[in-house]
This record gives sequence, structure tokens and C-alpha cells, in this order.
Amino acid sequence: MKLDAILWDYDGTLVNSVPKNIDITKAILSIVAPHLTGDNLPKYLGDEELYHEANHGAKNWQELYVNYYGLTHDEMILAGSMWAQHQEENKTEVMLFEGIKNVVDKFCLLPHGICSQNSQNNIRSVLKKNAIDGPFKAIVGYNDVSNVQQKPHAFGGVKCVESIFEHTDSLLLMYIGDHEADTKFARNLQSALGNKSQVISVAAAYSRSAPQNWKSKPDHIATNVEDLLSIIGKYT
Repeated sequence: MKLDAILWDYDGTLVNSVPKNIDITKAILSIVAPHLTGDNLPKYLGDEELYHEANHGAKNWQELYVNYYGLTHDEMILAGSMWAQHQEENKTEVMLFEGIKNVVDKFCLLPHGICSQNSQNNIRSVLKKNAIDGPFKAIVGYNDVSNVQQKPHAFGGVKCVESIFEHTDSLLLMYIGDHEADTKFARNLQSALGNKSQVISVAAAYSRSAPQNWKSKPDHIATNVEDLLSIIGKYT
């Protein structure tokens, strides 16, 4: 059985968006939680290293905002509703991880998809700017999925797969992401598609995640972008 499609997370997997995400989060906090700005800015927004610690320590973005940034539940819900708009309006440049374009080009004959909590319009713009948009046949962003069905819920993944394939049984898929929630998402997606399909989980450790510490273990770990060439190659 050979690979039918490659699905990706976006932030921390295809692109290094940490500087932009820090900037956006600060802007959102200034609106929904001004008491968490200035001298009271959460320490995890102080530099990229601390941001990574919080981002990879939280189970999901809701926990990140509440447990690490200190928002109340209501403030977190409001902040989440503003994320897509601020992603599109913020002009901080994001860069593909070095070598990602080579990986996408190498396997461009396979359909690619993205399941992300970023804005679909924002993702499409970055892919087009870097001339890798062609292979990406489906993109499901934050604003395409209800708040309660965000990753690791399988809904966005099923939506992505159904946008690529007319029939979704008996598929061999790969999902690449940098967060433990991405591994859980891959498992949930496989369950949702049924036992005739398989979703291979790959952890993008090159974005400073620590999958060796995750309770949900991925099938493969890419310690650098180049590892993706051999990992994907095993199934093509």
C-alpha cells in the first residue's frame, strides 16, 4: 500500500511563524485582556524560546491561552474568535523552514493538504508567495472549523480528505505536525476514516518540539527537515 496523500500542520511544521504569532498574540491581548500587557505581559511572550516552551507544553491553544498566558475562559474564547482576522491583517513575514520547498517539490505528484489553526487565506498567500501552492489540493484553517471541533478533533482532517478524494476508505495518509495534539489528531483521523485507512503520524521535531516526551507517540520523528525525504520516501 503506497501513500495516497500528505497532510501537514502549518505553524511550526511548514513555516516558522513564531515571531508573527507572538506579535499577533500581543495585539489580541491588548484588546481582550489589557491587564496582561506592558509590565504584566506573560513571560512566554517575551522571547521565542519561552514561546516554544509554552506552545509545546500546552495540549491545545485553549490551554495555552488560559494556563500559560493567564486569560480567563471568556477572554480565551474571545481571543480565539479574533485569531483569523489578525493573522490576515498582520504583515510580519513568515518563512518556510529551510528545505521544506525541496520536500514539497520532491513529492509534488502526490496531493498535499493542510489542517491548521491558522487562517486559510493567510496560508494560501504564503504558499503562493513561495511557489509551492500547486500540490496543495485542500486547506482547512481555523475559520473553517467550529471552536469545539478544532484539532485534535478529527473533523477538520475529514473535511480536508473529502476535499481531495471522492472516496475516503482504504487510504494511506501521512500527517506531519510539531505538536503532541497533531499526533492525537492523526490517530483520531484514522478512527474517523475507518479501519481500512491508515494515517501515519510524523513529528516535526525540527521546530524545537520534544516528541520523545509525548504520551502520544508518533510513528516517525523528523529531527531535521531533510529527514522528511526518507520518511515520506518509505511509503512512496
